Amino acid sequence: MKRIVLIHTVKSVYETFEKDLRAAVGDVKIYNMLDEFLAADPAERGIFSIENRMRLMHDLQSAQLTGADLIVVTCSTLTPHVVAARPFFTTPIIAIDDAMCALAVQQGERIAVLATAESTVNPTLKKLEEEASLQKKTIKLSSLCCPEAIVQLKAGHKAKHDKLVLDMAREIKDADTIILAQASMAHMQDVVQAQTRIRTLSSPQLCIQDVARKLGIAHFN
Repeated sequence: MKRIVLIHTVKSVYETFEKDLRAAVGDVKIYNMLDEFLAADPAERGIFSIENRMRLMHDLQSAQLTGADLIVVTCSTLTPHVVAARPFFTTPIIAIDDAMCALAVQQGERIAVLATAESTVNPTLKKLEEEASLQKKTIKLSSLCCPEAIVQLKAGHKAKHDKLVLDMAREIKDADTIILAQASMAHMQDVVQAQTRIRTLSSPQLCIQDVARKLGIAHFN
């Protein structure tokens, strides 16, 4: 039986991602790791420290030691460091926004990134720029961030979080694609798209489809 290890940094994603993934990939073994410090520390300090990189490497090593067929990191803040870590592991490692950023560049030219954690903004912009280079495409990027929204979500005030995200989305003026940069924002995808009338992408379902393809699940081939 295939094994997948999920590494999370946000409780709301930890609580929902496995259910959605299992619905797509069926009978596999799924193990979850929650390490809130990985995202909380760079958010507080403004840098991704050497110590935190070591912590991520240890988490990835622990995941690999389960004999996993795939490791999935569900935090966009970690994406550049996940990419850098891949050569040191034999187990394939998927970053939550791999598929989303590739699709955004494929479909759009003026891409607006919405985030609720400042530590996510630059990694997402960098990922989009890298994708544009791979696809040999010129894109225009912009970003908006509302840190208060993630504070409200962590405090259990989901409705307040959602309102702040929607208010932020309404500020977008010149974009053909909106990216919700964090998995914790994904439930707002349809609402944001309906309110702004701009194509809106989020990472979890696209990541799940990517996982299914890599596991050879026929439905997504």
